[in-house]
Amino acid sequence: MVWILAALPFQHALAQTDTTKRLKEVNIASSRAELLNSIAPAQQIKADAFVRYSAFNVADAIRGFSGVSIKDYGGVGGLKTVSVRGLGANHTAVLLDGIQINDAENGQIDLSKFNLNNVAEIALYNGQPSDISQPARSFASASVLAIKTIKPTLSAEKPYLISAGIKGGSFGLVNPYVQWQQRLNNHLSFIINGYTENADGKYRYTVYNGGKNIPQERIAADVKIQQIDGAVYWVGKDSSKFNLRVNYYHADRGLPGAVVLYVPTPHGQKLWNNDFFTQAGYEKNWKGGLRLLVNSKYANSYLHYFDPEWNNTAGFLDEHYRQQEFYGSASLSYIITKNWEISYASDLAINTLSANLNVFKYPTRTTVLNVLASNFKTGKFTLQGSVLNSNITETVVIGTTIPKRNVFSPTLMANYKLNEPVTLRAFYKNIFRAPTFSELYYTFITNTGLRPEFANQYDIGVTYNKNLPGAVEYFSLTADLYYNKVKDKIIYTLKIFPLSVQNIALVEGVGADLGLKTEAKLGSLYKGLLAINYSFQRAMNLTYPGDATYQNQLPYTPLHLANLNVGVNRQGWGLYYNQMFSSLRFYNNNNDTSDNDYYLPYYSLADLSAVYKGKYKLLPIMISAEINNLYGASYQVVRSYPMPGRSFRISFQITI
Repeated sequence: MVWILAALPFQHALAQTDTTKRLKEVNIASSRAELLNSIAPAQQIKADAFVRYSAFNVADAIRGFSGVSIKDYGGVGGLKTVSVRGLGANHTAVLLDGIQINDAENGQIDLSKFNLNNVAEIALYNGQPSDISQPARSFASASVLAIKTIKPTLSAEKPYLISAGIKGGSFGLVNPYVQWQQRLNNHLSFIINGYTENADGKYRYTVYNGGKNIPQERIAADVKIQQIDGAVYWVGKDSSKFNLRVNYYHADRGLPGAVVLYVPTPHGQKLWNNDFFTQAGYEKNWKGGLRLLVNSKYANSYLHYFDPEWNNTAGFLDEHYRQQEFYGSASLSYIITKNWEISYASDLAINTLSANLNVFKYPTRTTVLNVLASNFKTGKFTLQGSVLNSNITETVVIGTTIPKRNVFSPTLMANYKLNEPVTLRAFYKNIFRAPTFSELYYTFITNTGLRPEFANQYDIGVTYNKNLPGAVEYFSLTADLYYNKVKDKIIYTLKIFPLSVQNIALVEGVGADLGLKTEAKLGSLYKGLLAINYSFQRAMNLTYPGDATYQNQLPYTPLHLANLNVGVNRQGWGLYYNQMFSSLRFYNNNNDTSDNDYYLPYYSLADLSAVYKGKYKLLPIMISAEINNLYGASYQVVRSYPMPGRSFRISFQITI
């Protein structure tokens, strides 16, 4: 917050003269604790902090959040998915401006697709967001990753804003981008974003073989990506709002494959994506407390996978997949009293999948979601509850399919403001996840007998947020304990013949998330920033008591995760250091630590970044430089997929 202190004219009256003295205006800048308005645990990062965390895409931006595990296959174009509190990527909904990005085929959203040039802020909610006036899909996942894009805020005096920049660095990366914001009149504006990303993807890594480290080079990980995104915003005189977005994404990526027995698998695998979606939203608020929210979306996603050395009669594998989604949502909320709001939302989604595979089932899934929610406040106490009804019907062209599902899922959240800085919070959420198309129908592993996952989440926590008048400007602390219980969890298992998908009876998880943030003045010119996040995740397989895998940690779930970020600012300059730690992870249900063939060792990564924000000939500019994996750590996030060693990235942006 900025306080502007201006002295009023001071008059000193003498016999026949009046004198007036005006003191110079003084600007005093101070930071406040950024509080995300949420009953359940929530974390947030804004655009001005992306460089602080050496973030190139959404996955990089959120990797330091408490409870977050990023599964990363390495390289510039490597697949990146997020798991929250050990529940898996399929339990996290990804929203773009309030509308879900859905993938009915595999249920996991590749976060590397989201360039940060058009992102204003990212928030992660455990349970669900606190705003009950939203689409029903926002209530239908164990956690929600909400991405908000930049919206034009222009005036008649400055009706346009154009930003252009370029990023480059290791792996042959060249990433130019441009953004054009335009105000057409008092009611209408638009924004257009475009970028291209090219990289050869080559990077050095080491493997441990024969008692010594052997250097290798990762190849066939080249990337060619183009994306264009445009949105129109209209604001009416009566508080009505309308927006329309169109997005096209094309990617041509090489897949280097796994490194098995210290030797890279034959390369030449390729992956092409052509994804298009358009979405629209309308919002209307009435003075009596009634609010209407209508959203719609159409998405068409094409995926082409080619393997030139597949062991079949043709000698290669050439697969094409296309999925489409038709989606509509309406939400109506009403403020009964100043302390009580209720809402009702209904969503309809139709998803189809086609492929060039033999005897493919060509499934169509129709999903109807209805949710009734209430938010009540009295004094220091807030209570929110919702009941979600999920109705899923599926049809196929060939063979059998899953039975119709009709499930009710309740949620209850509460917080109590103990005093000015301290708030207590708790929530319970019951949710289910239907099997994806890939889990049900993918070639050799068809299993229409799969049951949906049912998850119960329990959380209790405390927050402490205090703005301070001294050198330390604010202090923010969060602590949460949680317990998750998942019935019929869906897992992939190795069988004699390819992969198999099956349910395991019971998985339980207990854990803790801790977070600390503070800023302090370091003299008259400098400011220091500190953020620490820590997570403990114990996710156990409790299916068969007495079995060798009973109470074993789930695959790819680290027991400990920690992140430290520290930085210093001075008049447009910033220098930041980020340190991340992950404990060892098992890649299957065998938790044998005596044999390193069963686990991936712990790793610790450090990033260093510097940024300058100033002006060149009165035009705002930004220059940044980053060194990632500063100490050249050798590590793997996914078994047999080595990650890059030390790398660098520089960027330049100018705004007109």
